[in-house]
Amino acid sequence: MPITEILQKNADFYPLDVSLVEINPEKETHGRMTWREYSLIESTHKEGYRREINWSEFNKKANRFANLLLTRGIKKGDKVAILLMNCLEWLPIYFGILKTGALAVPLNYRYTADEIKYCVNLADATSIIFGPEFTGRIEEICDRIPKIESWFYVGEDCPSFAESYDKLVTYCSTKAPEIKLSDEDEAAIYFSSGTTGFPKAIIHSHRALMHAAMTEQAHHSQTKDDVFLCIPPLYHTGAKMHWFGSFLVGGKAVILKGVKPEWILKAVSEEKCTIVWLLVPWAQDILDTLDRGDLKMEDYELSQWRLMHIGAQPVPKSLVKRWFERFPSHEYDTNYGLSESIGPGCVHLGVENPHKVGAIGKAGFGWETKIVNPDRTEVKKGDVGELAVKGPGVMLCYYKDENATNEVLSDGWLYTGDMAMEDEEGFIYLVDRKKDVIISGGENIYPVQIEDFIRKHDSVKDVAVIGIADARLGEVSAAIIEVKEGKTLTEEEITDFCYDLPRYKRPRTYIFADIPRNPTGKIEKPKLRQIYGGGNLVAKQNEIE
Repeated sequence: MPITEILQKNADFYPLDVSLVEINPEKETHGRMTWREYSLIESTHKEGYRREINWSEFNKKANRFANLLLTRGIKKGDKVAILLMNCLEWLPIYFGILKTGALAVPLNYRYTADEIKYCVNLADATSIIFGPEFTGRIEEICDRIPKIESWFYVGEDCPSFAESYDKLVTYCSTKAPEIKLSDEDEAAIYFSSGTTGFPKAIIHSHRALMHAAMTEQAHHSQTKDDVFLCIPPLYHTGAKMHWFGSFLVGGKAVILKGVKPEWILKAVSEEKCTIVWLLVPWAQDILDTLDRGDLKMEDYELSQWRLMHIGAQPVPKSLVKRWFERFPSHEYDTNYGLSESIGPGCVHLGVENPHKVGAIGKAGFGWETKIVNPDRTEVKKGDVGELAVKGPGVMLCYYKDENATNEVLSDGWLYTGDMAMEDEEGFIYLVDRKKDVIISGGENIYPVQIEDFIRKHDSVKDVAVIGIADARLGEVSAAIIEVKEGKTLTEEEITDFCYDLPRYKRPRTYIFADIPRNPTGKIEKPKLRQIYGGGNLVAKQNEIE
């Protein structure tokens, strides 16, 4: 069934139960009191810090936005872009788009103005809804995206070129639009990148969204009583598809706007969260803060917290070992996936397999896996090859890119570009990545974009960006720079030059050296990784332990 029917079901069965809570720690004004002290404060003094809606309100908000879009001529198959920070409005807006039969197009909130323009044009979006954090970026490009017919703004002080979402939806019907949807209908576009670093538009169907929900619930056994803490950005498949497991059974979700250890533990304690999905740096920060004594576990109510799971990057065994020392009663899982496979779950470790930490696991619920040679014949068990996955969550295609689609899709199989091996028990281990994408703290960093930027410096002859192992983030980017003869360049100068890059794209390390290239002119990045420490991640993690 289309995933919009789950929202209607929850509104029918649990209309007054809380569906979504937004916690904004930046608006908390009561200092470092414990949650037990905070819980005694009357709700009237928590305004702005905590907002919530029930399932009936969630559904009505989605219907209101759907009907607003219909008044603007949005029809089945159109595309509506979302550019919002995590907030209480995000998911009702997403489902409102789906209810019209249009495709939701979530945008990375770290995109520059030009990247926003590129992705909106690539997706053929005709409407966009954005928040106050993006007004400046949108103003730069709004007159250069002629396809956009409607600009909706969420928040106060609506810019002159946009319409106020908050005001308009109050006049729209709360009745669900009569748009017939099927499992095969296209539902959403998510963005990924190939080896060049330019985003590709990934199309997923309603069937894929529903399968993500079923996979997550099958893996982690969510019930109506579970409370999911959502920290990662909702534009990404990771956080949203994990939430889908709770959504499927009508469980409450808490959207936390921040990643500080104190904020995470407070949210778990006050909202009685039972399931938390973390990235490696956040888990490590929690443990480090507890070890230093900056936070004390006895100040929080954590006994109900049953599951901590991690995805988006390789997980050091030492981290999980430390976690179990602090939280011995927790279940733990590792999740593997790609945006092309509707996010996490096509491979997962399983809560019953903590002894196999280091592996990404086995094929997930409803999924198949295989490891293949370059000719796509299967390798012998124990040999390294490319990981391929098959299941209902595989993308339909890369939008308007038939060649790229044909490179990774064949007979229902998605060829991931990740190199892996399978042990005698059938557990899969990632060995390396076929592409040069750097995963730092769960974020994909595309070296070619940074290289193109650094090459603009007058003193730079050549540059290569690679990932090097980092105990906290998994990897960080390092720029190897070859300086032009007769020129000079200091680390301070290139650091200042790179300040115009988005923060997460700025290299953490600069190395001044010659850039090796092969006879065809390609940079020999494997050689650079071998020299400077960015090679096999598994080996690096073993060294860290």
